[in-house]
Amino acid sequence: MSLLNVFIFLIVFILLIIPIGKHISKLILHEKTIYDSLFSKMEKVIFKVTGNENMSLRTYIAAFLGTNLIMLILTYIILALDGSSPSLTFNTAVSFVTNTNLQHYSGEWLNGTMSRLALINLMFTSAASGLAISMAIIRGILKIRLGNFFEDLTKSITRLLLPLSIIVGISLVILGTPQTFDTQTIVKTLEGQYQVVTLGPSAAWEAIKHLGTNGGGIFSANSSHPFENISLYTNYIEMMCMMIIPGAIIIGFGMAAKNKKQGWFIFLPIFALFLFSFFMLYHFEKQGVPLFSQYGINGINMEGKEMRFGLIASILFTDITTSFTTGSVNNMHDSLTPIGGMMPLWNMMLNCIFGGKGVGFMNIIMYMMFGVFLCGLMVGRTPEFFGKKLEAKEMQIITFLILIHPIIILVPSALSLINDLGTSGITNSGFHGISQVLYEYTSSAANNGSGFEGLGDGTTFWNIMTGIVMLLGRYISMILMVIVGYSLYKKQPVPVNASTFKTDNLTFSFILFFIILIIGALTFLPALALGPIAEHLSIWG
Repeated sequence: MSLLNVFIFLIVFILLIIPIGKHISKLILHEKTIYDSLFSKMEKVIFKVTGNENMSLRTYIAAFLGTNLIMLILTYIILALDGSSPSLTFNTAVSFVTNTNLQHYSGEWLNGTMSRLALINLMFTSAASGLAISMAIIRGILKIRLGNFFEDLTKSITRLLLPLSIIVGISLVILGTPQTFDTQTIVKTLEGQYQVVTLGPSAAWEAIKHLGTNGGGIFSANSSHPFENISLYTNYIEMMCMMIIPGAIIIGFGMAAKNKKQGWFIFLPIFALFLFSFFMLYHFEKQGVPLFSQYGINGINMEGKEMRFGLIASILFTDITTSFTTGSVNNMHDSLTPIGGMMPLWNMMLNCIFGGKGVGFMNIIMYMMFGVFLCGLMVGRTPEFFGKKLEAKEMQIITFLILIHPIIILVPSALSLINDLGTSGITNSGFHGISQVLYEYTSSAANNGSGFEGLGDGTTFWNIMTGIVMLLGRYISMILMVIVGYSLYKKQPVPVNASTFKTDNLTFSFILFFIILIIGALTFLPALALGPIAEHLSIWG
């Protein structure tokens, strides 16, 4: 894979998000889609049980939390019956319900068909829950009725995730990805020995794993495993699957607002941040590590990377999986150079470079509101966002949300570094050990799921701590942003005039870019200085 291939790949990405964004805008606005005739009869049966009438704010949140709680309990029971420890069962159940898929479990451990089916189900429902919440927020901003959570959840699956998963799954099977309910087979190796090989519904798993930005692998090696990621072609498909829905949500937002420019001027700064991470990764991984020169190893850092994919395909996958908060990996992030390892960490710390299903977009909206508020203060007038005044209530919630993300990362990291239960899992002393801990909690808080897998995180301490962080990172932001969206919905529109600050131009794109960058730097730079930056200076000093 060359840089030209990357350029073509990204052009295809931009072209694909336009029709998918249009499709998402129809779901937001409750308009007809091409799948209505196929699924409407089945949905009528569902809605007879759940109802599909418009919900109040409290009812919508209660439906969201109640549904997720039931799924968590049922999944815990199924996984517990498969024989894992209580703490690992808790961590895995929380991981899949929160769309994190932090892989403390061994993929090959999931030998039970019920366990695999339960987790595949959660990869649909967790992604759909995020989409539902993001659609509710958009409706609040655009002064459309809030909607019904069960309707949004169902249609996110039937109108978007399921059709795309079928297309992707069939494509992967054609390219050679296994798809079977057999849990294992015995093969004779070239050496004449017999070996047990784990199998499973890999094609179906990979499709929704990446489309739903889930990330947990059916095999321990995740997307570097040949059954999960067979070739460069499947690698392209998996990367594109991670990107298209989070990217399309932004464009769909502009279309739903009847202002296509709005979507693209939000997309621009987010895409620029994504490209910045990629080129930083490319530069430092291509530069390599000077300490290896004494062993005659110069140039590209290929440690921990899959030889089938090479440098560029590996780092692009790394950048995508941490920007779009998927967590799937095709190389070992723990083996990246210090600054190379800092970039996926940075992506997750910002938690708004596209992001996953819903939460990433919510954070973008949050930073947009913060930017509009600051610009309003500069000119001495009450800031407006899509024709509604941003007042003390909204800004108090947004300020809290900006603070809560670093709190649930840095506080647990500090606690883990000052007690033996936490430090016992660190496999690399010094600065890299700090990076391992910081990465684990950042991945959990951002609901990403990737890890510096050198960390021994399969203990009761790490299972419980990261489980709590995943829950906080998922539900606090989603609930509070719905409240903000509903608060705007209840406000009386303010007429647009000459002094109204516009958000659909290049000026605001620059403001949004630098606000995200500055807040991220001010918040996390001290922690990064103790980990990857200090490690880099110790190597290159």
